[in-house]
Amino acid sequence: MVERLERKPTVSVVVVVYNMAREAPRTLLSLSASYQRHIEADDYEVIVVDNGSNPPFDPCEIERLSGNFRLLRIDDASPSPAQAINRGLAEARGDVIGVMIDGARIVTPGLLHFARHGARLYDKAVVATLGWYLGYDFQRSSMQYGYDHAREDALLNAIVWPNDGYRLFEIGTMDDSSVDGWFQSIAESNALFLRRELWELLGGVDERFDAPGGGLVNLDTYRRAGELPDAELVILLGEGTFHQLHGGIATNGPLEGFHGSLAKWAKQYEKIRGCSFACPKLKGAPTYLGTVPRPALARFARAAIDPVQGYRPHEPALGPHFDRELWSLAPAVLPANPTIAAMIALAQNEFRARRYESAAAVSRLVRQRALDEPEPQRLLSLIGSSLSSRARSRAPNAGRERGGGLAVPRIPEFQSGFAGRSSCSCFAEDAGRQLRSLARTAVRLPRARNGNRDRCLPGPVAGPGSPSYRGNRNRS
Repeated sequence: MVERLERKPTVSVVVVVYNMAREAPRTLLSLSASYQRHIEADDYEVIVVDNGSNPPFDPCEIERLSGNFRLLRIDDASPSPAQAINRGLAEARGDVIGVMIDGARIVTPGLLHFARHGARLYDKAVVATLGWYLGYDFQRSSMQYGYDHAREDALLNAIVWPNDGYRLFEIGTMDDSSVDGWFQSIAESNALFLRRELWELLGGVDERFDAPGGGLVNLDTYRRAGELPDAELVILLGEGTFHQLHGGIATNGPLEGFHGSLAKWAKQYEKIRGCSFACPKLKGAPTYLGTVPRPALARFARAAIDPVQGYRPHEPALGPHFDRELWSLAPAVLPANPTIAAMIALAQNEFRARRYESAAAVSRLVRQRALDEPEPQRLLSLIGSSLSSRARSRAPNAGRERGGGLAVPRIPEFQSGFAGRSSCSCFAEDAGRQLRSLARTAVRLPRARNGNRDRCLPGPVAGPGSPSYRGNRNRS
């Protein structure tokens, strides 16, 4: 009889639990092979370290799960989870090791798949997962208004968890350390994955952080990893850990005592490290890995477009000059020619009013006279497709006609806007009036010739009384 050789896992996950009879089974279920996607059961192991729970964590909760789970028990445990983490690290067999300091956090279904790939991107990859609370506020605040186990259970039932773990984003709030964490520095990760060599280089977590709950030990570990020479931060885009209400010292302690506890932890950190805590100083931009499931997409977009102000000093993801109405990263520089500038302003106004067909039509008209003017090009890159397919098929070479004195493509948007006919549906009435007025001026702008049609010719605008004025000829 040939014995089956045991397969060594490539990923190990260390999870610390303490008096979490309600919460830990959900966390471990979310790490099971029946829940995690795109990774085989034999590819990873989960090491559960019971840090002195009373009563001890029930091993039956592990036995009923699919996958490779091991339970370690520390009877004479420190009130800090630091020792328990290092015990788990010593037992881990994987080349990539993740640490979850808080066993009350449910995870999303792609966590292990993307963490494994993220750790392989760089020699010193620091793979971080953003943290969330279950519920619609910071838990220590929502508890003051009646948020409790029953309400949390009802939220999970409402999304039919665990059928689709990504629906957790529908009932979650980014936690204190991860606010807008896709685009600004985070303070910690509650599912931190490093290669084995990096954990060895760090020496595990620092057991001098001996305060109940660990104080700032998790923040310290993340900072030390992020500031290693050549460290590369990898943020998992659409994965997260979701904190359940369990009476944790840092997350669920009384609101009135939180700031006092934070001051004690900060003082201990300064004593150990010789400086105040700060988020890691990254050498470059993070690498983003994964997908953004629809329930998280609205949060992701809001974090980019309208970030929380004043929470932690940072530059907005889209820069300090992002214009939400024009979707521009910097203010447009308008040309000196007043007519072209006015037409660009009109296109911008139509864009702001979400009349995209009109904005696209005006931008294309500007390009007939100033091909390389940047702002019309930028607008068209965003909304050029808003013109009807019929209009696109007939422009710009489907023939030209005179409209209000200006030869324009024979498409409805321009016909109605310049010929004085009934307004096309894509133009507001005021935009049509402005276009007709501008058309009477624009006709007198000479086209660039001799291969230079990408710019307006310099010089005065021709008009009646000027030697170069030739009336309202059709220009082809």
